[in-house]
Amino acid sequence: MILVIDDDIAVRTSLLLLLENAGYEVIGIDNPEEAMEIIQEQEPDLVLLDLNFSIGTTGKQGMSVLEKIRENYTMPVILITGWGSIELAVQGMKMGANDFVNKPWQNDHLLNSINTLLNLQKEKVASLTRRQLDKQYNFPFIIGEEAQMLQILETIGRVANTDASVLILGESGTGKELIAEAIHENSRRRTKPFVKVNLGGISSTLFESEMFGHVRGAFTDARFDRTGRFELANKGTIFLDEIGDLEPASQVKLLRVLQDRTYEVLGSSRSKTVDVRVICATNKNLHELVSSGLFREDLLYRINLITVQLPALRNRKDDIPLLVKFFLNNLREIYNRPALSISAPAMRWLKHLPLPGNIRQLKNLVERTILVSRNDILDISDFQTQLEVVPVKTDQLSLPGVGTMTLDEMEAEMVRRAMSFHQNRITKAAASLGITRNALYRRLEKHQIPFHETED
Repeated sequence: MILVIDDDIAVRTSLLLLLENAGYEVIGIDNPEEAMEIIQEQEPDLVLLDLNFSIGTTGKQGMSVLEKIRENYTMPVILITGWGSIELAVQGMKMGANDFVNKPWQNDHLLNSINTLLNLQKEKVASLTRRQLDKQYNFPFIIGEEAQMLQILETIGRVANTDASVLILGESGTGKELIAEAIHENSRRRTKPFVKVNLGGISSTLFESEMFGHVRGAFTDARFDRTGRFELANKGTIFLDEIGDLEPASQVKLLRVLQDRTYEVLGSSRSKTVDVRVICATNKNLHELVSSGLFREDLLYRINLITVQLPALRNRKDDIPLLVKFFLNNLREIYNRPALSISAPAMRWLKHLPLPGNIRQLKNLVERTILVSRNDILDISDFQTQLEVVPVKTDQLSLPGVGTMTLDEMEAEMVRRAMSFHQNRITKAAASLGITRNALYRRLEKHQIPFHETED
């Protein structure tokens, strides 16, 4: 049973009709006191809670109800709010709400959120084996059998068939894009487009044109109409990678389209509606970025209805041999070396490498070793030679003494070194510093570092 708590009879009636037509048993209540009695007596499966009641618009009554629910119950709570009280909704999420919807809401979006939360609330079945998961879902390119990976696969398998927004977190090289693709391939949208967007490579000046498109003449050099990424992804899935690098001005524009599912093409006054599943990924700590004012809190809560935290490869060492064998099987065919194999000592050695670059570094190491070595049976020495080619992160850092250099001076020096080492190749220099091309351009300008860019 779903409980709707809202003092507006029009809102309450609309929600009752929508949910009843969707096959749910539903009760509507117009005051918090009676609602708490219903919760105590019947313990509903989910609560739709308005934040503002007729005595005011501060949201205190709604927050009070949410607090009382969370003291004794674990059922999902979806907050109902107007756009003007988004900050209030974010506060509610901190207090334990599971999602929030704005008035006026989109029926499909609300039903999908309800369906997802109810499915996740059901008692979890015993963890499935990898063989059972492969029978139930389509995960051909995700390699792993450790318990934490099986739990992740089970989670994304269960939520894939909904339209819930998913936030994928993890270090660089842990396979965030593969997880996003797996969610799409196991969803109802699998036959529709899967559009990837690297937000770290889009400046705020180009954001609207890239994401929403533009019409001819919208700005200088706009000689042709351009279709935006959201329109390309309509009816399918849009994967917003590196969302932690998105600039504040662009975050506001993204929040609008995620909230209202509408946008305007640059240079046009007509609004367009988009039907799209949103999956985001980042290697940044978004909560820390929120605390420092670099990421909008309301955007964070809009994109992370479901959060998937991918483990670093060093925390799933038993999967390393599986990954190496997978890479080896593919590379035998690609490089026409059918006799290739890896010795048992080499496999044990690989299993205990630190590999700060995770799966990406492991794949690069295996492929480079195959390319360079003439041996059909690869041994430890073959891999050691190639491992030394790539600098490995270390905890032993040589830092200047306190007071001898400011942070700005240290940043400027690191930028100069990266540009010199990579011979002014912007992409490689930016990657070595762990920032985007646009971020590197900004630092070059900030520190007035002259350079002549060379081709990457």
